[in-house]
Amino acid sequence: MNKQPEDGAPGDGEAARGTSVRKDMPGRLLRLLALLQSRREWSGADLAERLGVSGRTVRRDIDRLRALDYPVESTTGTAGGYRLASGRDLPPLLLDDEEAIAVAAGLVTAAGSGVAGIEDSSMRALAKLERVLPARLRPRLSALGGAAAAPSASGPRVDPVTLGVLASCCRDRRVLAFDYPGRADAAGAAGARRVEPHHLVAAAGRWYLIAYDPARADWRTFRADRVADPRPAHDRFVPRPLPAPDPAAHLLRSFASAEYRHTARLEIALAAEDVRSRLFGRVPGRIDPRGPDACAVRLSADSADLVAQCAAAIAALNAPCTLVDASPQVRDRLRALRDRLPR
Repeated sequence: MNKQPEDGAPGDGEAARGTSVRKDMPGRLLRLLALLQSRREWSGADLAERLGVSGRTVRRDIDRLRALDYPVESTTGTAGGYRLASGRDLPPLLLDDEEAIAVAAGLVTAAGSGVAGIEDSSMRALAKLERVLPARLRPRLSALGGAAAAPSASGPRVDPVTLGVLASCCRDRRVLAFDYPGRADAAGAAGARRVEPHHLVAAAGRWYLIAYDPARADWRTFRADRVADPRPAHDRFVPRPLPAPDPAAHLLRSFASAEYRHTARLEIALAAEDVRSRLFGRVPGRIDPRGPDACAVRLSADSADLVAQCAAAIAALNAPCTLVDASPQVRDRLRALRDRLPR
């Protein structure tokens, strides 16, 4: 009877590596952990191929990770597989150089994300990241922290727990029920929603949930700070194709077509493309061509300040501009701005 090779010894495609396999075990466990963190599920064969070891060695290494309290679950299927589940403790994350800098950039700009209480948390996390970074990356992180800044978001902040529930339902394709302010209609009670969440998008310091509402047979956009009591359902769904090139484009289209509480309409003697190219950022509304050297702008948002600021920016483009109409609060803010300017 042939004796089976011990784990870490040559065998099953590892003969060429010899005894170096045993010496490489700590590094191999780290590589295995990094692979498990990089995507939701792996087959045993894929892990073995990536690590250059046998399936038996992969199983042994999985047992070692479990002994170290990493919650690695086995999955069912033709060949079986593994995934890193959630546990009681947060396991160490393994990041490459570019991932570490990307995380740092996100932490630096987190102040403008519109998530409640994130400023202090992001700074604490950035300090921890800086302490464990390799020396070669610290100058890049220091430069990033010294040169980058983000304006604080104005308006209501979204609860990070709520945001996490919305994000997980988008990822897992799980039906989501929640309460949302609104009027009762034929589809159900006021505020009660049950949707198929598609994507979360951040814009202008706020978070928005894009979802398909089966009861209304249409796509809807929800402000995350207004979502109350989000409840993931057991039901899953097959994602529908989004009627836009990407979630950000869909959000802009919904802004352009929606009628919010505060509005303004302007006509300006510039081509629509000239107006778009001269404005810093995206306007909450629609810009319609009115000829080669003219366009009409319709602004609409929940914030009177935002509409007034955009209208003032358009009026400052050094071209004849007429305010055709505006909600009373927007008019008041534009008058106040005009009175503060030197004559």
